[in-house]
Amino acid sequence: FGNPIFRQCCDRPKNTNVRISLPAVCFVWQIAMIILFGIFIRYDQESDAHWIEYRKSQNISSDIENDFYFRYPSFQDVHVMIFVGFGFLMTFLKRYSFSAVGFNFLIAAFGLQWALLMQGWFQSLDPMDGKIKISMESLINADFCVASCLIAYGAVLGKLSPVQLMVMTLFGITLYAVEEFIILNLIHARDAGGSMVIHTFGAYYGLSISWMLYRPNLDQSKRLNGSVYHSDVFAMIGTLFLWMFWPSFNSAITDHGDGQHRAAINTYLALASTVLTTVAISSLSQKTGKLDMVHIQNSTLAGGVAVGTAAEFMLMPYGSLIIGFCCGIISTLGYIYITPFMEKYLKIQDTCGIHNLHAMPGVIGGIVGAITAAAASERVYGKEGLINTFDFTGEWKDMVPSRQGGHQAAGLCVALCFGVGGGIIVGCILRIPVWGDAPDDNCFDDELYWELPEEEESIPPILEDNNHMRNRDV
Repeated sequence: FGNPIFRQCCDRPKNTNVRISLPAVCFVWQIAMIILFGIFIRYDQESDAHWIEYRKSQNISSDIENDFYFRYPSFQDVHVMIFVGFGFLMTFLKRYSFSAVGFNFLIAAFGLQWALLMQGWFQSLDPMDGKIKISMESLINADFCVASCLIAYGAVLGKLSPVQLMVMTLFGITLYAVEEFIILNLIHARDAGGSMVIHTFGAYYGLSISWMLYRPNLDQSKRLNGSVYHSDVFAMIGTLFLWMFWPSFNSAITDHGDGQHRAAINTYLALASTVLTTVAISSLSQKTGKLDMVHIQNSTLAGGVAVGTAAEFMLMPYGSLIIGFCCGIISTLGYIYITPFMEKYLKIQDTCGIHNLHAMPGVIGGIVGAITAAAASERVYGKEGLINTFDFTGEWKDMVPSRQGGHQAAGLCVALCFGVGGGIIVGCILRIPVWGDAPDDNCFDDELYWELPEEEESIPPILEDNNHMRNRDV
């Protein structure tokens, strides 16, 4: 893709007076959702009013056995991560907090409706009546789907219009539903916490879009591409919510019982290990020995990403600590060296540094999952435990752990291909000059899209604290 002819074909087109407005997109989309939900979406057996009859016919003793009571606590935690965790994590920019939280809110609410349809068509379509039967697990999976698009949002934060973000989310969720079906159903890879399906796909999808939409004159907005004291404090709110609820994220849709229990423990330990390692590397990387808030906001979460695929496996507690330790080092060094290198030489402007928080840890998670699956044995899992953990039933009843490891690796390759390939295609679509993207000198600024309080309308000189593009010349 370094070919100059390819680059010339993909140069940013000239401005045009034709613009697609945000209100039009929102109204048309919501009407379309109402129609499609009316045609396709129905309650599943456990959320339908006929549940009481079903319960009696199946000799179910109590309503407490309804899946709602098992899944809803995890759903609450994941939902908070999507709307509060991701939203506030992106408020580090000094003049983009309204957009960070507000557009996160918009594309999450927009995306989860399309996710219910797309995932339903692929995974929960009832062949008897052609309807999609949704449940509490469907809502969790829709939030997971949206999470991949919010990860991609981090790469283009401050540079795209809300209409472009909605287009990016529309295609991102469509691609996600397809790659998820291929990885989990056709390849039969296990990915409880979504290291491959969510993080690897979402990160490389966003990075590829950012590469396609490279802005050589983005330095015109350099004064706004940084943080101030209070914006970094708000971003830490997002970090802490994500950090606390990540065990729920990785265990939300695993099997009830030991798998879910193990996933929460493994994630908990990996996250704890990552924090200490990140603090150590951050301090060592500075000549003064002080900590960099960028590292603390982001790299402390990398262990939760990397342990996702193998979260429900017999990783062992010390294995979780090792994963967290390695990711703390790799992610922090990524912010110091790799992010500036990517912008300077690869022309990828990664605003939030999602390559360090999601892409590299996601790939590590996929590799760890493949190795752990291939090394599984009856001695460690037990015969029934091995069958239950890796779902060796039905057409997969003859699967052996060594072969399962190969399938896990294949799943990682599919996630990478969909992320990079899909991002390049969608990046080309987003270059069409009808989406109303911000000019180079107005990026990272709320004033372009929001009514601001009067005292905020003029931009006084603000001492730049830090940003996610430190060490540009390394």
